[in-house]
Amino acid sequence: MNEPTLSTSQRHFEHRRVLVLGATGTIGRATVQALVRRGYEVVCLVRSRAGVYDTPTLNGSAGPLSGASLRFGQVTDPKSLARDGFFGESFDALVSCLASRTGVPKDAWAVDYQAHVDALEAARRVGVKHMVYLSAICVQKPLLGFQQAKLAFEKTLAGSGLTYSIVRPTAFFKSLSGQVDRVRNGKPFLIFGDGTLTACKPISDNDLGEYLADCLEDEQRHNCVLPIGGPGDAITPRQQGEYLFELLGRKPNFSSVPIWMLDAIVGGLEMLSRVSPSLAKKAELARIGRYYATESMLVLNPATGRYDAASTPSTGTETLVDFYARLIAGEASAERGDHAVF
Repeated sequence: MNEPTLSTSQRHFEHRRVLVLGATGTIGRATVQALVRRGYEVVCLVRSRAGVYDTPTLNGSAGPLSGASLRFGQVTDPKSLARDGFFGESFDALVSCLASRTGVPKDAWAVDYQAHVDALEAARRVGVKHMVYLSAICVQKPLLGFQQAKLAFEKTLAGSGLTYSIVRPTAFFKSLSGQVDRVRNGKPFLIFGDGTLTACKPISDNDLGEYLADCLEDEQRHNCVLPIGGPGDAITPRQQGEYLFELLGRKPNFSSVPIWMLDAIVGGLEMLSRVSPSLAKKAELARIGRYYATESMLVLNPATGRYDAASTPSTGTETLVDFYARLIAGEASAERGDHAVF
């Protein structure tokens, strides 16, 4: 009886084991699928069964995480990370797509920094040699708590002695899709200023998942900080709106929000938070919103202090326009984060 034929990638990586954190998010799911396709043995530590979208099968895998083994624990508990995640077993690599939900400082330092420090230490104890860390391009100008927390862990990882790949993606499709329904319902597309204050090279979950998986195999991505965007030219918010109106067959209709209004909101919430600490979270979320309204998600040239689209690498095949078309056709959905601007 003939043995089943394995692809070259499957033969080469057949025995490599990878632990994935943040696997139930959209990027985490895409990354797990990319790793499974390459023949890796993938284990995912997830918060609880409620974070998995289908009932786990007998082999511990489920729905969008099919082909991976699921383990349940708390990433913010170092004992759970070691006991429930690594389980004292040998792993070759750790891939983290984990990020704080809100971006407020308390959450950010607990998840974006401390949970990753604990995971790194647990990984070292079981022989992990390589960590792939999903960071964010905005850490190059760290004005916010979550950016500072991510940057602090980047420095810890780079100095750990492990092989590392620090991936800094630009904007995500889901983050730029919050106005599709409002425009489809006849409302104007909201822009800040004239809609050309910022630009980005958005990347799809699937293209980013492939890129993260490739980091394990491509030695040119080892011990590097890797800014990465999607295919095509950088686009402004106004261009995003124009594409959307064109797909819907409608005349462009924009409504401008002045930056001073954001400044007033941020300042007001900061002042009120001194009297009512419960408003501190809202003040930070307002600061996050202002940051994304005024800063481009492109490589920042340290010499000029300007964002540079030409210096921002690209990967993948799917464009934001492709994604908008699939959203409008009902072929895709956008799962947006807690601090989306719209």
